[in-house]
Amino acid sequence: MRRVVITGVGAISPIGLSAQESWNNCVEGVSGVAPITLFDSSDFLVQIACEVKGFDPKEHMSPANARRRDRCQQLAVAAGKQALLDSGLEINESNANRVGVVISSSIGGISSLDDSIRHMVSHGPRRVSPLTIPMLMPNGPSGLVAIEIGAQGPALSVASACASSSDGIGLAWQQIRSGMCDAILAGGSEATICKIGIAAFDRLGAMSRRNDDFSMTPQPFDRNRDGLVMGEGSCVLMLEELTKAKERGANILAELSGYGITGDAFHITAPHDQGTGGAQAMRQAMEIAEVNSSDIDYINAHGTATPLNDVSETIAIKTVFGKRAYEIPISSTKSMTGHMMGATGSLEAFFCVQAIQTQTSPPTIHYATPDPDCDLDYVPNNARDACINVVISNSFGFGGHNSVLLFKKYV
Repeated sequence: MRRVVITGVGAISPIGLSAQESWNNCVEGVSGVAPITLFDSSDFLVQIACEVKGFDPKEHMSPANARRRDRCQQLAVAAGKQALLDSGLEINESNANRVGVVISSSIGGISSLDDSIRHMVSHGPRRVSPLTIPMLMPNGPSGLVAIEIGAQGPALSVASACASSSDGIGLAWQQIRSGMCDAILAGGSEATICKIGIAAFDRLGAMSRRNDDFSMTPQPFDRNRDGLVMGEGSCVLMLEELTKAKERGANILAELSGYGITGDAFHITAPHDQGTGGAQAMRQAMEIAEVNSSDIDYINAHGTATPLNDVSETIAIKTVFGKRAYEIPISSTKSMTGHMMGATGSLEAFFCVQAIQTQTSPPTIHYATPDPDCDLDYVPNNARDACINVVISNSFGFGGHNSVLLFKKYV
């Protein structure tokens, strides 16, 4: 099997309009939580979110195209272009059919769907926009990015809830390893901060309602955690076959060496209470990457700040690593970015790459009160210098989806 490396990254997140700005703010422990501005939430029980701030789609596409695209698609195009530019890869007639795009979304253009239904109710079915379907398709981001950059290889989207973009990166890795492609832009995009998105997730009992005092939410692994804060954004990584990347003198950031994927077969929303699927996915990723539990230097946890998830993930990590689980730095960067749903795994994969690049474990902010059921080293509140060569990124989703990516320092 061919080796796969990361050669470029683009990100539009609640804590930055570029990959570097997002990482810098992550290390500094900057919170993206603020009152919702994308719609009037005054009559909602949840009035806070991690919105992308200051994003102007017209900086990344024509005004006409910006009007025709859902926010999820706008974010993906912006991040995808950043990643391609960062990689330095030139797409032309000689290689276009060997370059693919896999940008995943768990829900797609939900705000466009919400708007179209409201418009139909108010004005009738004949007034529904013909752009409704293109704007709500979950595969829209990958298709549009492929059109923008001229990539003629596979253009796909994976929908596996909060594991979507991690699974998309894993799928891209498999395609390059097997020889189907030489390079793939892979990641995720999500924009669910709309009326139906906030209302529906709140009805699940999954969201924090600390509207008046949001300075300490979300609180992953903390005893007083009360739920996730919804985020939005996009992150895209350029994955390349190693030999091709070296031939063109690419700047290699890290190697993607392992991918684990399992299903809980347990509950449509709740994680397995013993974290068995997550544990097995971590084992798979390590086995494929040919590393031992003693080799793992950092774990970017799924860490949603929901009562069930954090305990389940802690149990899974203990199951895999035993006593050494207490020695591994673990952080939930969702404490800063919020939960970007299907896009969250791709941003956290980038943070793992940066942890290797900078030898830094990012923090879990808002950590104040230890939970006896979550008793590992969650890098509380402040980033930490560390020796980091092998890292794991966990993404677990509704439906029992478990996705684990393993990155190594490139040598």
